[in-house]
Amino acid sequence: MSQALHVPTMAEMAAKGESPEVLFWVGCAGSFDDRAKKITKAFVQILNKCNVKFAVLGTEESCTGDPAKRAGNEFLFQMQAFANIEVMNGYGVKKVVTACPHCFNTLKNEYPELGGNFEVVHHTSFINDLFNSGRLIIEGGSFRGKRITYHDACYLGRANGVYEAPRNLIKKLDAELVEMKRCRTKGLCCGAGGAQMFKEPEKGDKDVNIERIEDALETKPNIVATGCPFCNTMMTDGVKNKEKEEDVKVLDIVEMIATAQDML
Repeated sequence: MSQALHVPTMAEMAAKGESPEVLFWVGCAGSFDDRAKKITKAFVQILNKCNVKFAVLGTEESCTGDPAKRAGNEFLFQMQAFANIEVMNGYGVKKVVTACPHCFNTLKNEYPELGGNFEVVHHTSFINDLFNSGRLIIEGGSFRGKRITYHDACYLGRANGVYEAPRNLIKKLDAELVEMKRCRTKGLCCGAGGAQMFKEPEKGDKDVNIERIEDALETKPNIVATGCPFCNTMMTDGVKNKEKEEDVKVLDIVEMIATAQDML
């Protein structure tokens, strides 16, 4: 059953003299991409359900600068980063949660040297903490018994060592977690990182996302789970390429949890 979305901004909270438990960094994909907006909505539903006092920057949020930096434009990256850091420091932000591993990695590892020192967590880790602290009860619902394979996002897994939180959540859904042959530290990129998301691929024998979806389909899954909006797009395109849309769904982990809890 869908619930009304309550999404306060940092400006609104500051006007009341309040501060949130956590800043939800939505990111470009979660703000503008129609598919990724569903991930944003699912996460907000969980935050509201668990009575987490959170806020977003709204129109004050800009791109973290990740695509510019990966594409080699360090000057543009620093311009974007400094602007964001000034806004966040102005609000006294201490803790940030985001559903995008690219934002997560940039905010966590590259903002400190520019003066942005924040505790940054990925949404799967945050939800896992909500469960462990008793603030969230997870039930399997329609996912009970489903075969689910999880694709490790590069900037979440190999770059930052976050492997267990996403898998713990899948197991909490009473689903069967089936691992791909290339997973965890040996995971394969979906093909979108390094600003590749925003350009056509170079000539070659096979696109990276096709190679990766073949890994996933080998596990004979009902669902391919992701924790990154870029990965979600690439894996979805791979499923379409293989004409498997009727058999295999691509879902962010937070969408599965929200759906199982009848929040969407």
